[in-house]
Formats: sequence, C-alpha cells, structure tokens
Amino acid sequence: MMSLLHENTLGLFDGQTDIGVVHHPGSCDYDVEQQIYRIASAGANIWGNQDAFHFIWKHLRGNFIVTMRAAFTGAGANPHRKLGWMARTSLEAGSANVSTGIHGDGLLSLQFRRAQGDRTDEIKAALTGADIIQLERKGNTYIMSVAQYGQPFSAVQVTDIDLGQDVYVGLYVCSHEDHSIEQAIFQNVRIVTPVKADFNRDTDPFGSHLEILDLASGQRKIIYSTDEIIEAPNWTRDGKSLIYNSHGRLFRFDLATGTSSLIDTGDATRNNNDHVLSFDGSMLAISNHSPDDHLSRIYTLPVEGGAPRLVTPIGPSYLHGWSPDGKSLVYCAERNGDYDVYRISIDGGVEEQLTTAIGLDDGPEYTPDGSYIYFNSVRSGGMQIWRMRPDGSNQEQMTDDDCNNWFAHVAPDGKSFVFISYLPGEVDPGDHPAAKRVYLRLLPLDGGTPKVLAYLYGGQGTINVPSWSPDGSQLAFVSNTVPREA
Repeated sequence: MMSLLHENTLGLFDGQTDIGVVHHPGSCDYDVEQQIYRIASAGANIWGNQDAFHFIWKHLRGNFIVTMRAAFTGAGANPHRKLGWMARTSLEAGSANVSTGIHGDGLLSLQFRRAQGDRTDEIKAALTGADIIQLERKGNTYIMSVAQYGQPFSAVQVTDIDLGQDVYVGLYVCSHEDHSIEQAIFQNVRIVTPVKADFNRDTDPFGSHLEILDLASGQRKIIYSTDEIIEAPNWTRDGKSLIYNSHGRLFRFDLATGTSSLIDTGDATRNNNDHVLSFDGSMLAISNHSPDDHLSRIYTLPVEGGAPRLVTPIGPSYLHGWSPDGKSLVYCAERNGDYDVYRISIDGGVEEQLTTAIGLDDGPEYTPDGSYIYFNSVRSGGMQIWRMRPDGSNQEQMTDDDCNNWFAHVAPDGKSFVFISYLPGEVDPGDHPAAKRVYLRLLPLDGGTPKVLAYLYGGQGTINVPSWSPDGSQLAFVSNTVPREA
C-alpha cells in the first residue's frame, strides 16, 4: 500500500472526542498540506480521578513510539493549561491512562492513573519548558522523552502500568479553565510501531516514509509512504527529484508529481544504499552486489540511467563520495580483515588507502571545495565523525559525545554538515542497523555543539547518502515503522 499524504480529515488519527464534562466543545483542524494539527479545548483539569479535555485518538495495539512538536497559541488564561500525548484504556472519564503533562508554565511531568477511578500520580522531569514530546510504550513501561527543539532528549519513565494490549493513543489539550478555550499547534506528528525483538528486516514487514525537512523552521513533511523498504534519498542537482533504492533497484521520485519511476541500471540490480551523484549532476555512482560472490563493487553510469561501468574489481567496496572535480571516488572497503577508507580514479586502476587505524572507518565524503574528506571512525571507542585532507593526512576528530555518529554529509555552502546519531545505548559502536531511535544532527564545519534537526525512528537507510537540496535549505531522509496491519 502506498500513499502520498494523510488525506483523512484527522490525518493519522481515527476519531476525536471530549472526555469528561467540557462546557465548550473541543475541535481539531488538520492541515493536509502542511501536516499540522490545531486542537482547541476547554476543560477544568486532568487530575485526581476526573477528566475534562479534548482528545484526538488512534486505536493501537502493543508497543508504540509517538513523537511530536507542539506549542500553545497565545498567552493563555491559566499557567497550568497542558497538552501532550495520552494512552487510555477507554474513552470514558476517569479511565486508566498515561500522559505527558506539558504545562503552560513549563512544568513537564509523566502523569498516570493505574485503574479506572483511581487518583492521578506523576513523575516530574528535571527539564522545564519543552516542545518536543515523545511517549514510548514497552509492555507495561511508559517512557516520556522531552526536549527543547535542537537539544537531546531528557527522559523519565513509569513501570507496571497495565492498560491492556489495546489502547487509545492520541493528542490532547486541556485549558485548565472550565469556560476558557485554549488552542495548541502540533507538527511533526509521528506514530511508530517498533519492530519485535527478533525482527528480521529481510523477511518481516517494514514500512518507510520519505520525508523532507525544512532547516529554517524544523518542519517535516511526509511526501511518500510505502509498506516496503526504501532507503537513502539523493537530491538531484536540478532540485526536481530524489533518487532512492528499494529491493536492489534505484528509483527517481518526481517532487512535482509525487510519482516514482525505475532507473535503468542494466544488469546491476542488487544495489544497496550507497549511491552518489557527481557534483555536476551528470553521473551516478552505485554499489552493487555481485550475484557470484555477493560482494559489493562500485560502478558508474549516466544519471538518467544506462549500462554500468565497473570501477572497483575488488570487493567488498562501498561507495560514499565523489570528488568535486569528478575525477575520483572515495569508499569504505574491507582489505586484510579491516575496513578503511580508499580512493580510486573513476577510470579504475590502483586504489589508494587513506586510513590505517584499527577498527571501522566508513562513510567518506568530500567537502564541496575538495579541501577535506569527512568520514566516521570507531577508533576512539564510540563511532564519531572525523575528517582528513584528501591525501589522508591531518586526521582529526570532529564529534565526541555519547551518541554513535555516522555518515557526515556536508552542506552545499560548505559551512556545516548533517549526520545521523544513534542514541546512547541503542547500538554497538560499529553497527548501524535499522529500526532504532536516532537523531539527525547539524554541526558547523569549524565545530561546536551539534543541533538536533529531527527526532525519528530509523537508522540504516535513513541518510546514508548526501541528501541536501541544491540550495541547502532542505534535507531528504527516510523514517520507518512496522505497518499496523502487520
């Protein structure tokens, strides 16, 4: 099943209702084009054993991860007005529930009622004032993760909350005043079904969203959804299309029409997510797995498609970067039992080894002026972003934190780079699997503190290749979820 946008009048949600005694009916307005929800509600409170608020909901079963960015409009009548995510056993007032209590005065608390009619308890977060709110369910454990946009998550959790397998999950607004209506705006709303413990991406259902992020506003839009695996969007130099891979083939997604077409890659039909356009946009380099030994080798072909030409006869070789002058490719390759960064002429020939440190070196990519190659390396313990001169000299570490950081992609203006970060404890440093909680982060080329651009569920295939728009104002990437019907 494939779709372009959420065309339902409630977007991702199934229904809406006022819960409890609400003197002014609440409402939800969903902007299909912008994928933004505006929810208005009165309601005295959500506390004790009483409820009074407006709720837009989806019926979910099992584990979930729901994320959004939200803010109230206007100054508000009561500083205790609140909004957030909620999971409820029923739509009856006083139902057992867990909610993220995001208050107008900045208080952040994970609130919960264990049974119908019980009192409400809470666990307060150390952070105050957040607009990124995530609620995750793992069995009977509920985790609230909150952040100011651009910052990493801070989390609190509660255990042993049995709401049953089937719950109503959604967004709520409560004005905290019986006769006052408050409105909040919710954007970047995502409802994710995480994979099961023994997940196998090759055989189990796994869906994909092709997304575009506007860097100035932080607004994300899903432009294409499918119950299949798609990965690694490149932005073409004319700004009109994205190129992604799926099931070994490459596709061109037309941004104007929202349609995909197959790219002819000849007999190279086992492509992975390492495909890169030349800086002038005329050529495409790919990594394709041989049917004989199943090793990846690098080929080039015209961007419009055609017969692929072999560049690296030795495998495995995983493409990542094209030099600005169009004369060479850089890639990760396993030679003598270790993965290092190599460079080779686009005409083939002898490859040049650029890194020699023990441990995985991966993801090499040139800056637009050709002065540096950025790459990621596990040599310091965790996976971090490094850079070096094009001849392999002056290797220096650019990130140093608790995340495992992969695949630096330098902006067209050469002033910053974006990369994917696995949250602390999610993965082993040398692994970049799919189906994990990750950030997309931005860092100036001269260093500083990384800024989180997107909070998502993804990993392998999310942003393996350069995916900046030509003007540097947007990024394309892939997020994931298990299809609900699976």
